[in-house]
Amino acid sequence: MISNTLEKLQWRYACKRFDPDKKLSPQKLQILKESFDLTATSYGLQPLKMVVVQDQSIKEQLLPLSMNQKQIKDASHVLVICIEREVKSNYIRSYFNRVEEIRQTPRTILDPYEKYLLDSFAEKSQEELEQWMIKQAYLALGNLLTVCAIEEIDSCPMEGFEPKKYDELLGLEALGLKSVLVLPVGYRHKDDFFSELKKVRRGVDKVIIEL
Repeated sequence: MISNTLEKLQWRYACKRFDPDKKLSPQKLQILKESFDLTATSYGLQPLKMVVVQDQSIKEQLLPLSMNQKQIKDASHVLVICIEREVKSNYIRSYFNRVEEIRQTPRTILDPYEKYLLDSFAEKSQEELEQWMIKQAYLALGNLLTVCAIEEIDSCPMEGFEPKKYDELLGLEALGLKSVLVLPVGYRHKDDFFSELKKVRRGVDKVIIEL
């Protein structure tokens, strides 16, 4: 008997056609927001933010910046996963201040680890830091895709968009952010025949190595 989790993952697919008349409830949207916040990130630093676009006029403006993929305008919401433009020492220190406040962790424990991260990040180039942050964005995307499946929310992960133009339209530079990934979410249209297609996968015996 297949588990409920696997049934949900079998149900999931990259939605090609959303029903524009079906919208996520505030409760479902809140689940996605909190899931994003709960996503695992390296060192727990969360160098990410997510822009939630529901305004139809903005979605229409994003359409030509997204290779005219109609999911952008028809989805209930468009989630734009962004990275910080900079991760400086004050960003790292603010993280450790949160740890101290929330967990009441003594500074004698936190200070050595804080110093290690400050020294480590100071040695990295901006390109290295950006690549590190992009990896965290993909972690968030994977988490959101799984949560969407469990909650029976349709989604379509996208790399095919113009990040610089997204940044300009959404005013992200002023917020210190860069767009990295786009995830339209909503509910599949009944006429999207892709929803009925069998999944094409290599198979467990081909992708798993047991030692």
